[in-house]
Amino acid sequence: MSLEDRVREVFAPAGLLSRTVQEFKSRDGQTEMAGSIARTIDAGGVLVVEAGTGIGKTFAYLVPVLLSGTRVLLSTATKTLQDQLFGRDLPLLLRALGLPLRSALLKGRGSYLCLQRLQVARQQHNIAAYGALRTLAKIESWALLTGTGDLAELPGLDERSPLIALVTSTRENCLGAQCPQFRACHVNQARREALAADVVVVNHHLFFADLAVRESGMAELLPTVRTVVFDEAHQLNETGVQFLGKQLSTGQLLDFARDLLASGLQHARGLADWQMIASAVERAARDLRLLVGTSLSGSKLRWLGLAPELLDEAQWQEGLLAVKASCSQAVDALSAVGQAEPDLARLWERANGLVERIDFFGALCAQESVRWLDVGSQLILVESPLDIAQTVRTRLLSSSSEPLSQRSWIFTSATLGEDARLRWFTESCGLTEAEILKVQSPFDYERQAAVYVPMQLARPGAPEHSLQVAELVAKAAATIGGRTLVLTTTLRALRTVSEALQRKFATADSLEILVQGQQSKRQLMERFRLGVEGGRAGCVLVASASFWEGFDVPGDALQLLVIDKLPFPPPNDPLVEARSKRLEADGRSVFNDYFIPEAAVALKQGAGRLIRRETDQGVLVICDTRLAQMGYGKRLLAALPAMKKLVSEQEFGQALNALTRTSTTDSDWS
Repeated sequence: MSLEDRVREVFAPAGLLSRTVQEFKSRDGQTEMAGSIARTIDAGGVLVVEAGTGIGKTFAYLVPVLLSGTRVLLSTATKTLQDQLFGRDLPLLLRALGLPLRSALLKGRGSYLCLQRLQVARQQHNIAAYGALRTLAKIESWALLTGTGDLAELPGLDERSPLIALVTSTRENCLGAQCPQFRACHVNQARREALAADVVVVNHHLFFADLAVRESGMAELLPTVRTVVFDEAHQLNETGVQFLGKQLSTGQLLDFARDLLASGLQHARGLADWQMIASAVERAARDLRLLVGTSLSGSKLRWLGLAPELLDEAQWQEGLLAVKASCSQAVDALSAVGQAEPDLARLWERANGLVERIDFFGALCAQESVRWLDVGSQLILVESPLDIAQTVRTRLLSSSSEPLSQRSWIFTSATLGEDARLRWFTESCGLTEAEILKVQSPFDYERQAAVYVPMQLARPGAPEHSLQVAELVAKAAATIGGRTLVLTTTLRALRTVSEALQRKFATADSLEILVQGQQSKRQLMERFRLGVEGGRAGCVLVASASFWEGFDVPGDALQLLVIDKLPFPPPNDPLVEARSKRLEADGRSVFNDYFIPEAAVALKQGAGRLIRRETDQGVLVICDTRLAQMGYGKRLLAALPAMKKLVSEQEFGQALNALTRTSTTDSDWS
């Protein structure tokens, strides 16, 4: 019996999963996807699958890869999804299928407690300034019990805590084999388990970071894997360009200066003027930041010549040379004492790396790359490829001595493009020759959801637009008792909308307004999912960026989703500009071939937050009149699921009332 036949038997209405997994429901689309993956595993090659929301794509790829008997690498978008895959879905299916396979979870080193750095954390002179002594004590107690060192297992640890950087290592400050804690190291333990496992779960960030530096064990692991699955593959290109380029930040320089001073005074006091050397690095880094000033904060400066735009070339180059001189001075001092202590030897390597990186940014940008300066509290110097197509073709699909027919590569997501060939994804990822499968969602969107474009609002960009969005949200959220998610395309809109809503619902018994950034993402998601349980007030969550995807709220807690405007890419972003120029050089339409597909995919991702189960109901509001007035609006609407169209404010009010949920006020919709 072929692998495909075995897989189809497992997914059949009376098959193994129906008998062993309580929540399983046979779906034609899921079976079709699983069968296609089984064929690809048998024949080898590349398969790209867009699986609509509700298909059950995790089971659809896990069952065939587990039954195949091949060694498997699974990569997903975030550490949270990693934990879900490794801790819930994999064990469930391994039990259901009766397979004695060994699985392993592998994250980047920043996810694991570093025992060596934990030992010295209390010696940090500014540890009390972090307000972190109690948290440090909690980590120290947990360190005695944990078997993995994975900080995600520590309850109540805020992922934004500055303490995390003090108790984890980076590639730059890890002591490697010279570390006193090398044998007990949690990172090394995770790598050893991954090398011995049948199924290894990683994330895209780790995959590409390792591809760039060959540092985390993937170089040993990947050649032995016969099947690779990328889930949430729509994030691959942007994740890849982040790690396949080069970066240098003033924050890195300040961290180096801090570590240099601490280690120099501890291990080589009196052998060099460590205070002076560290101060020189710190001063040069701060001077470089001051050179840019404060008026440009929050911007990305194009960098076409020897200096970023708006900056004096001579002053910029002089600033870089000052940074290089201070780092070179550190190299000289460390070379004389580096053999005495692993800490100092590693600092010598870091100093050399900084000098090399400064030289790199002192020269002109490479062809087929784009360079910019990211201005914030620190400066980040960035050079990036325009996409990952070349890397995928040459370093992934052709990276093994075995022919492609002996390996299988599966790429899947709910959103990979708007056309039949999924060009938005396949072109940027070098997969234009891949087999394509599109599987439609099983949800009845026409019955479960409606979409509304409020024509009474000002066009986006008008000064009053965000306030009008807030007024609409306030009225609608009051009608249904909260249950509302507002997704904005900019942080400015997020602030305007959230502040207006907080003023509107300031009384204690009103709706609770949650705002991205005021709590951790985990806390916001947990509170929003609770809804009105336990007598709580209804919720409105105003968010941007990461909440456009990966935020799953099934049931009644979310019934109104408001998007403030069409999510076109920012035209003045250096990476967007460079990609646009390449399309122009190829004689293609930048708007039709780049801006529209980008907006369509982002819009589909955002809209996908609304309906997560067959029983969900809700209304999507897109506060952008261009969707109805411009010719391209039909193309963007066609990218969305086939929801019922609401054409008037009255129909919108009726749709909200039809949700028949508890209201915090009497409805005043006409």
